[in-house]
Amino acid sequence: MALSPREQMARRAQRNRTRLKKLSNGRPRLSVFRSDKNIYAQVIDDLNGKTVASASSLEAEAKRGSNAAAAAEVGKLVAQRAVEAGIKDVVFDRGGYIYHGRVKALADAAREAGLNF
Repeated sequence: MALSPREQMARRAQRNRTRLKKLSNGRPRLSVFRSDKNIYAQVIDDLNGKTVASASSLEAEAKRGSNAAAAAEVGKLVAQRAVEAGIKDVVFDRGGYIYHGRVKALADAAREAGLNF
C-alpha cells in the first residue's frame, strides 16, 4: 500500500534523526521546521534536553515571508545566538525536508555566521 506524502515525510524524518543520533558524537543539533509561511530553527542539546538557541521568521529582526531571504536571516540569527551560547559545532537536522530552497538558504547562512556542520 502506498504511503501518503505526510507519512513519507514522517518516515524520512525519523530515518534522518536516527542516523544523526549515531553520527552526532554528543554535538547539539540544528533542527529546522518549515511551514507554508514561516521557517523556524533551534539548536537543541539532546544530552541535557534543552534548547540552546532559537530563531524564526516571525521575529521582528527577521524578514517576514516564505522566501529564501527570510530563511537566510533566520539562519544568521540562530547561528549568532548559538555562538554567543558557546556552541560552534552542530549536526544539521533537516527533518523530512529535502536540502533545497529555504532549508538550504538557512543552512548556508548559518555556516557563514560561524556554525560548523
